Amino acid sequence: MKTGLILVDIQNDYFHNGKIELAGMETACENAGKLLSLFRTKAWPTFHVQHVSNYEGATFFLPDTDGIELNPCIRPRPEEMVIQKNFPNSFRGTGLLDALKTVEVERVVICGAMSHMCIDATTRAAADFGYACVVIHDACATRNLEFEGKTIEAEAVHASFMAALGSAYAEVTSCRDFVSKLSV
Repeated sequence: MKTGLILVDIQNDYFHNGKIELAGMETACENAGKLLSLFRTKAWPTFHVQHVSNYEGATFFLPDTDGIELNPCIRPRPEEMVIQKNFPNSFRGTGLLDALKTVEVERVVICGAMSHMCIDATTRAAADFGYACVVIHDACATRNLEFEGKTIEAEAVHASFMAALGSAYAEVTSCRDFVSKLSV
């Protein structure tokens, strides 16, 4: 089954000193880098997704800032596709679906940020388009959320969304386990 890697929003604003630092982003980026190296070694297709905030009142991923740049841990090579998006779903208003079809991808491996937003939306859309989906949970990151005066810690947010995706939309696995299955 031809497999493609979708790296979602691994951008500087999500890191330390960024506009909206995520819990666990450094580890997620390290694991995303391992996945990217594996896909490059195998010459499998990779797709870097970059969020651009183009709406009034946006506070991060602003055009012409360092925060919008893809982090050096997964910096794309010239031959790798970078797809810009303006919505959480990486397919909405982009050429991602056509790009996957062009190279005949049947399974997508998804990682990046934020677990509760763009990873969730992108995975569900990919599944709806008929792709077999794999989410690498330790190559994703999120943040604390607030609901009805309560703080939901990032770890609980992440676990909840990984559990939901794993129940119907994707195989959810670790970077180590995904890589080891390919080595067998």
